[in-house]
Amino acid sequence: MSDYGGSNTPAEHKDTWQTPPELFAAINAEFSFQLDAAASERNALCRNFITEEQDTLVTPWSDYVAIGYAWMNPPYSNPLPFVQKAAHEAEVNNIGCVMLLPADQSVGWFKEAIKTASEVRCITGGRLSFISSQSGKPVGGNTKGSMLIIWRPYPRTQLIGTFVDKNTLMNFGAKLIARAA
Repeated sequence: MSDYGGSNTPAEHKDTWQTPPELFAAINAEFSFQLDAAASERNALCRNFITEEQDTLVTPWSDYVAIGYAWMNPPYSNPLPFVQKAAHEAEVNNIGCVMLLPADQSVGWFKEAIKTASEVRCITGGRLSFISSQSGKPVGGNTKGSMLIIWRPYPRTQLIGTFVDKNTLMNFGAKLIARAA
């Protein structure tokens, strides 16, 4: 059962939104992702990715990542099993994960995440426009802000909370994309 509500997206497209490329580029500059752990052929952001059919919840991430980080923009309809998987991979396989989620501290998956995560990074200054799986274009009207929950690939010593401005991330990511083109 979902802790997240408020979406007007048709059910068949509800969990297929892509991360804005500028946001991913900015975060990837910090973490150098080796795996997109919840993707499709159409929206994968890393060379290595796990599709819905491959099922990231049962696939060992160590098949793709030796040392480092996985990126995940999980289905918002039920983030809890993905939070549990990220915690498991960090603890058992020493694989870090950066997960993009709605900024909602009142839900059960958030309470579960902060038991094992190393950092909660709130994205301030506006809501993200995710990329529609139907049109391939950014769509505004997101019902919540966003945050990154970060599991580091080494033993947790503390949980820290940080803040980052959305426009700073998006502008930095856009510069990185333009430089790579």
